[in-house]
Amino acid sequence: MPGQTIQANVISIEAVTDYVKIVKLKPQQAAQFLAGQYLQIVLSNEDKRIFSIASSPKDELIELHIGAGPEDAYPQGALDHMAQKQTEGQAVTLEIGLGSAHLNDNSERPIILMAGGTGFSYTKSIADYLAQTKPQHNVIMYWGVKEASALYAIEAMQAWANAHENFQFIPVIEQADSTWQGKTGYVHQAVMADVADLASYDIYLAGPFKMAGVARDDFIAKGAIKEQMFADAFAFI
Repeated sequence: MPGQTIQANVISIEAVTDYVKIVKLKPQQAAQFLAGQYLQIVLSNEDKRIFSIASSPKDELIELHIGAGPEDAYPQGALDHMAQKQTEGQAVTLEIGLGSAHLNDNSERPIILMAGGTGFSYTKSIADYLAQTKPQHNVIMYWGVKEASALYAIEAMQAWANAHENFQFIPVIEQADSTWQGKTGYVHQAVMADVADLASYDIYLAGPFKMAGVARDDFIAKGAIKEQMFADAFAFI
């Protein structure tokens, strides 16, 4: 699907952790994209910034989950741009429907969604779309973070899993304290510990490039099929 240029109004920018903000945008025309694709926020013709779409293609609003620390100029510049447009009552220009690591809607294989950090937004788009279109499908979603405070959407994802008997949500914390009762360590290792037959799954993953590369190599070594693994990071590593 080729990219589409649209205008969208900024509805809200909400901080959900010290570093993550959820942005909601209302497109002025129908936004055409597939679950798992990304968009570019157009600051200028020479400055376009890429972010995963966190919402389903069937949702009314476009949702972005943007992580930005004090020194992260790339995401912070996009947030500042959208905040300014919201204040001025002006629309943001988006190029949407980009990326090839989208959901393969024709496959009937069970699905593993695996996210590291704010890579969660990519898997959330797919998860929400599957709940709307294939609620009986077998889906396991893993979300790995460094600390429990980063699991800003844990209640929403637990509700997603509880609403569908074939959906599972498994959070994994790398640096857990004694109060955490769930899985710990690296998220891709939790996947390998739980799933004996990776070859039978379509696997969608997002997160830091290094994590994506290690996960791909380790999954293939454990039997995963390369052609059934999807991540935008694979185009760069």
